[in-house]
Amino acid sequence: MPIVSISLNHEILSELDKLQKSMGFSGRSEAIRAGIRTFVSEEKQKSELEGNIHAILLVVHNDEFDHVVSGIKHNFEDLITTHLHSKIEGEKCMELFVIDGDAKRVSTITKDFQVNKNMDTVKLVTL
Repeated sequence: MPIVSISLNHEILSELDKLQKSMGFSGRSEAIRAGIRTFVSEEKQKSELEGNIHAILLVVHNDEFDHVVSGIKHNFEDLITTHLHSKIEGEKCMELFVIDGDAKRVSTITKDFQVNKNMDTVKLVTL
């Protein structure tokens, strides 16, 4: 099996160690492989979406990045039927977008949030 090196900050490494122990993985590598399998599976499912779809997009970020969310949101106003913004704790905000539209555009808005390093969580749920 090929070896791949990655760099993680202390916060992510601590969370990984907690998950490893609580979920019973034999080591960090097993936990990371499980996470990658889930990520690959979710991305494959999204890439197979076609036609007009209904979805919910959840985004969590620090409130200092509200302007980033607004910028992305304005590019996809034709998809967004409902947008909820909520302060969840301290500096964290949660954005919930109800989306209705072309699957390719839904994938694009999701990717725009995912590739932005300022977003903590991005989750698409298709209906």
